Amino acid sequence: MALAITEWDSASADEREAALRRPALTADGAIRSRVAEIIRQVETEGDSALRQLTASLDKVELQDFRVGKREFAAATRQLTPKQHAAIELSIANVRSFHVAQLPRPLSVETMPGVSCERVSHPIDAVGLYVPAGTAPLPSAAIMLAVPAAIAGCPEKVLCTPPRNDGTADAAVLVAAQRAGIDSIYKIGGAQAIAAMAFGTASVPKTCKIFGPGNAWVTEAKTQVSAHLRGAAIDMPAGPSELLVIADANADAEFVAADLLSQAEHGTDSQVILLTDCKALARRVADEVGRQLCKLSRHEIAAAAILASRVLVVRALEDAVAISNRYAPEHLILHVDQPRDVLSDIRNAGSVFLGPWSPESAGDYCSGTNHVLPTYGHARAYSGLSVDQFMRQMTIQELSPEGLRNIGAAVIELAAMEGLDAHASAVSKRLDRMASQQ
Repeated sequence: MALAITEWDSASADEREAALRRPALTADGAIRSRVAEIIRQVETEGDSALRQLTASLDKVELQDFRVGKREFAAATRQLTPKQHAAIELSIANVRSFHVAQLPRPLSVETMPGVSCERVSHPIDAVGLYVPAGTAPLPSAAIMLAVPAAIAGCPEKVLCTPPRNDGTADAAVLVAAQRAGIDSIYKIGGAQAIAAMAFGTASVPKTCKIFGPGNAWVTEAKTQVSAHLRGAAIDMPAGPSELLVIADANADAEFVAADLLSQAEHGTDSQVILLTDCKALARRVADEVGRQLCKLSRHEIAAAAILASRVLVVRALEDAVAISNRYAPEHLILHVDQPRDVLSDIRNAGSVFLGPWSPESAGDYCSGTNHVLPTYGHARAYSGLSVDQFMRQMTIQELSPEGLRNIGAAVIELAAMEGLDAHASAVSKRLDRMASQQ
């Protein structure tokens, strides 16, 4: 199976639109309705609902959802020294990059006697979701747990689906615990999101929920974020995606490997190559076919390739414009002078520069966060960072001089809006000052 090649300049407007169309999200009416029922059930019945849903959906009977000391110890023994070392390296690099993101207090005197400040506080309780569908994701545990710990969130709750034997994935447990999470619950899917949003006897209620998931998890996050008693969420999410911009000197073997690295995530993933070289387009398409058959997840990747494209453009400037229009989750600039191109990139979740920067590095160990906006949301959203685990609070303090300096303007603006009490709160103070002089 090879990637379909389209020449952008000769394509019609409809053909161009189709070439950049993402696979349809699967949150149809049936899923929305069922998710709403799961959320209602967990909200009203708590742990009883969680046990019933875990038995029916995950085929596991659990009485206690929380991971205990013995299971943590067993998980630690299951991993090899190389696996432990890889987890430690990932945590160290992610921590190094995210520590630098801690916000600093801000204090500005806007006028004499008018002091304005901004301080940051960690969110009191955060919920982290680590999926374990077609593959466990210890890297997701790291990407969520590290910034939560750096931000200093007092309560950090992590949910991940149980395996057939009733345990959680060993690598996920080790990664989460090493990154600073001890409260881990073996609950998956929409029911896990509901548990963290509303709280149960076992699972603490959280203020904000983070993490990727399938259509059921994504729909559950959307619904609880709109619920009066629910929780905020990190960002809109969809299937994983990668766009590569490559010139004539790009290595076709590398480009194909990069495309397949995202195609293997899921059947609804999408990868796109933009190049100004027809010969490279053909080489990459052929190389994808050769590498695909060697992958352990070749059936999943092959399904994703069906919704993926190679687009041949006239010049790299056109590729940049198309990329900004598409707003990919991941963008690789596989060109001779990637930083020259970078200056024109506006919409992307995370960017990888040059032939030696595979997207896989960002997924695991470079230090950046791999929880990123998908489905074009990179036009308005940023990837996960420490500040999303914090909230900012502004402070103002006015001296008598400061109130005199801005008081007349406050009264005038309040009058424009017909808000007499606003004006009175200032004028009464100004009158008091005048009477004391």
